[in-house]
Amino acid sequence: MIRHIVLARLRTDLPQAETEALQAAIRGMKTEIPGILQIAVGADNSPEGLARGYSHAFTVDFVDASARDAYLPHPHHAKVAKALVAATQGGVDGLLVLDFEA
Repeated sequence: MIRHIVLARLRTDLPQAETEALQAAIRGMKTEIPGILQIAVGADNSPEGLARGYSHAFTVDFVDASARDAYLPHPHHAKVAKALVAATQGGVDGLLVLDFEA
């Protein structure tokens, strides 16, 4: 299984309704893109104070690396990714993405 982790610094001027719609779009990828086992998304609520400006995170669990590799160029992922980049502080610089084999 591959776990795809995305941390985002969402713009502070982003209306709550847009944040909620973005989270729903991220969750919706599970029904649109084959090979996704689970998606979790939410706002930081850690009391540690180590978020370094990242306000939201999501994980996507894929059955394997092939499923992850097919997800990356998928048109539905491209649409969601474009919305996510537009919602972050500094565009793509407001994102941190890591994958690992779980």
